[in-house]
Amino acid sequence: MTSGQTEIWHNPRCSKSRNATAFLDEAGVDYTVRKYLDQPPTAAELREVLRRLGAEPWDITRTGEQVAKDLGMASWARTAADRDRWIGALVEHPGLIQRPIVLTADGGAAVARDDAALRDLL
Repeated sequence: MTSGQTEIWHNPRCSKSRNATAFLDEAGVDYTVRKYLDQPPTAAELREVLRRLGAEPWDITRTGEQVAKDLGMASWARTAADRDRWIGALVEHPGLIQRPIVLTADGGAAVARDDAALRDLL
């Protein structure tokens, strides 16, 4: 994560992600783009993002994706003891991470799937 600046974990093929960058542009926000599919987060980075989001890894997992189905993630336990298993899957398969994630310089974070989430964050 870039310190001192807003960062968006972006998938340019995703309409919600493109809408978020358009919102940031219109709002005049200085931000960096991390194409997280090309530059996947490390487990430590993902843990930090989860902390900032106040979320668990299963909260930001796209369980409807084929790879999640192939892994059987719908049946995985969702306890503190299982957290590392989920994080490992998200690091190995970054396409399972809900998008876009926006991280602000002041420590805020949101899964910015709509303009309201961005307005609340900024």
